[in-house]
Amino acid sequence: MSWEEFRIGKTKKPDVLEFGRHLEDNLFALHHELKNKRYKHSDYTSFYITDPKVRHIHKALVKDRIVHHAIHRILYPIFDPAFIHDSYSCRIGKGTHRAVRRLGNFTRKVSKNYTGKCFVLKCDIRKFFASVDHEMLIELLEKKIKDEDLMRLIREIVGSFYLAIRESSLTSLGFPRERERERERERGVPLGNLTSQLFANVYLNELDQFVKHDLRIKYYIRYCDDFVIVGDDEKDLEEICVKIKLFLEAKLRMELHPNKVEIRKLNQGIDFLGYVIKPHFSILRTKTKNRMLKRICEKNLSSYLELLSHCNGYGLEEKIKGIVDLQK
Repeated sequence: MSWEEFRIGKTKKPDVLEFGRHLEDNLFALHHELKNKRYKHSDYTSFYITDPKVRHIHKALVKDRIVHHAIHRILYPIFDPAFIHDSYSCRIGKGTHRAVRRLGNFTRKVSKNYTGKCFVLKCDIRKFFASVDHEMLIELLEKKIKDEDLMRLIREIVGSFYLAIRESSLTSLGFPRERERERERERGVPLGNLTSQLFANVYLNELDQFVKHDLRIKYYIRYCDDFVIVGDDEKDLEEICVKIKLFLEAKLRMELHPNKVEIRKLNQGIDFLGYVIKPHFSILRTKTKNRMLKRICEKNLSSYLELLSHCNGYGLEEKIKGIVDLQK
């Protein structure tokens, strides 16, 4: 089952093809390692992508990614019900488009159908994936996972990445150099792992619960390490931001990105997840639009039109169709 789930959309990848050539032998060997508690996570292959900013991705071997899928299948139904409604990253039935629509609904309610004041606090956690504290993550997982064999596998996956970044000393990316400070805590989960997406939600669910139940914030949305709060009083949002900052530092050992925290009036436009939300409508972010126009071709036309269907993009849609027609 995990192999079938894993290979969706990857059937032509060289490493997946190679694994599939001797599929039965490879799966049997992996099963033997797991059954006899001898499984050890392999090294990662690292590379960079631009989406649009440069990100350093660490890719595990196929056999390890199959294990990630198996673990995700077990953990997701255990943890997902405990997450708040307005957590939208890497969850079934959620996603960026629903998060953007939800923000539009919130701004309409707070502004009383755009007749009153409305402000949005936008925050971003500084180097989130590089800052996830392993000890704290394991403690959060152990609250619900009592099976020691499963926890051993989880510790193996979590710890494998720290060993990889420690050996390569990726300090330029924000990862801690080995014992640079006395008793440096083990940190970091890889962007490329399926398990990392779930681990991120488990970790930041602590923030979600604090915001919803301690601060009693009604209009809050989080997508991975980006989150917004909608309110009608700028001073209140400033005070909320300070409380969140202190909570992140004290409880999760994380920091807000100093250059990505802002409070904006709704009529100025709220830039969130690739869209800009304004009263009565939303549009694509300018950088997203320009990147789309540079890359447009018949092959990706349908995906771009789908993106535009979630905002007021009729004019841009016609322009894109015209470009594709000229390319034919």
